[in-house]
Amino acid sequence: MTSGDLLTVAGVTKAYAGVQALKRASFSLRRGEVHALVGENGAGKSTLIKIISGAVTPDQGVMSLDGHRMTALTPRLARQMGIVAIYQQPALFPELTVSENIALGVGDVSPWARVSWRARRACAMELLGRVGARIDPEVEARTLSMPQQQLVEIARAVGADAKVLILDEPTASLSEEDTANLFRVIRELKARGVGMIYISHRLEELPSIADRVTVLRDGTTIDTQDMCDVSKPQLIQLMVGRELSAVFPKRSVVLGDTVLELRRVCCAAVGVHDVSVSVRAGEVLGIAGLVGAGRTQLAQTVFGLEPADGGEILLRGAPLSIRRPADAIANGIAYLPEDRRQHGVVMEMPIASNISLASLPQFSRAGMMDSARECDAAVGFVERLGVKTSSIFAPVSSLSGGNQQKVALARWLATRPCVLILDEPTQGVDVGAKAEIHSLMSDLAAQGVAIIMISSELPEILGMSDRIAVMRAGRIVGIVDAGNATQAAILSLALGDHGVAISA
Repeated sequence: MTSGDLLTVAGVTKAYAGVQALKRASFSLRRGEVHALVGENGAGKSTLIKIISGAVTPDQGVMSLDGHRMTALTPRLARQMGIVAIYQQPALFPELTVSENIALGVGDVSPWARVSWRARRACAMELLGRVGARIDPEVEARTLSMPQQQLVEIARAVGADAKVLILDEPTASLSEEDTANLFRVIRELKARGVGMIYISHRLEELPSIADRVTVLRDGTTIDTQDMCDVSKPQLIQLMVGRELSAVFPKRSVVLGDTVLELRRVCCAAVGVHDVSVSVRAGEVLGIAGLVGAGRTQLAQTVFGLEPADGGEILLRGAPLSIRRPADAIANGIAYLPEDRRQHGVVMEMPIASNISLASLPQFSRAGMMDSARECDAAVGFVERLGVKTSSIFAPVSSLSGGNQQKVALARWLATRPCVLILDEPTQGVDVGAKAEIHSLMSDLAAQGVAIIMISSELPEILGMSDRIAVMRAGRIVGIVDAGNATQAAILSLALGDHGVAISA
């Protein structure tokens, strides 16, 4: 690592509609360094990196790159100066191909220049290869999964020859193999002197990749330490300002009767094959598996986004026909999707309108919206879930990622479901909010709600589930009791190790 600060941020302040996002925050980045930036949702991380990348103008403060003060920064100017940001949610043009998306971020091309499609494809293949992505450069971005979109963004940033690379939750949707490939690329960039700001709620991965760590809390810089000098419990205490007693507050609940049962359910359109599983009232059924195992596709089938073309779905023992999401909602089945920005919330709409969107009949009289009832419900959910906002009328786009997730969850809780399907409910959520969501799950289970939780985090699967169904290639390959399960056993099933004993 070379010495000297590449980027410095001093006394940066920013407020939104009366909410103080940053309060004289400071940060520095050295050449060839990976500097982790951590904090709870709403701590100011996203605002800080948007200021550094030119997307947001600070109210006050000073920023310098290579010793030169940066003023009137815009995203275009930041890119020209070598600052490239990869945000938590991929920002690809869905109708363009992978190679076209990569070309948009690599170099400046004259509008009159003739495009060499062969050169674009070769460039895309080379960059995708460097990040270990096995993706056809000619497919449209809209056909890619979230992990694949993330890898395309990383490939595009690698090709931009950045001086400062901002990575916002880069491993949130990646498999272990893809994460290992990403870390390899990061180490290569470090060796070339690139400074990287690394934001992640996966604190356990920071010691293997970060050199220093800065903690933000309530918009203020709390501390900066060498990564080797701070432990995970110390980081958590700095982040939340208190001892965190339990990240997985699973409570023992007396299970009721079977609420939802799948019998040999199939959906050829999304690759779900012969799935049989059930979930009881008060039970948390974890769905584990590697990326591409079919977990999300199974949830979409149950919810009617991709209707089943074989088998039976039973609700409290009675056959149920689910041809569209409205059928599922009418029967008390709710689904919180993985991609909250695209499918979980409507960014431009107010918080109150987002919360009522899936249960409009509850908030209407004679075909007219009862605004007072809608507002009362929104205030209740904002308080119950701890959503940080200045008003229930603020657009969801003004919230941090974790608070957007809470609004998405509130929408489905407003439907009063008997079955709640949660797809990566704490992805990109800080440890404090994660514990709050887990506690809410335990409360819902105690009230008799049957919960199906899809998660790529094995500690979450083990810590919150009663039983765990493991999927591979669109099928359930084993169902294990959470009390007897281990990470190694679940991974072995997911990888196809038939020597592992399973039990239902």
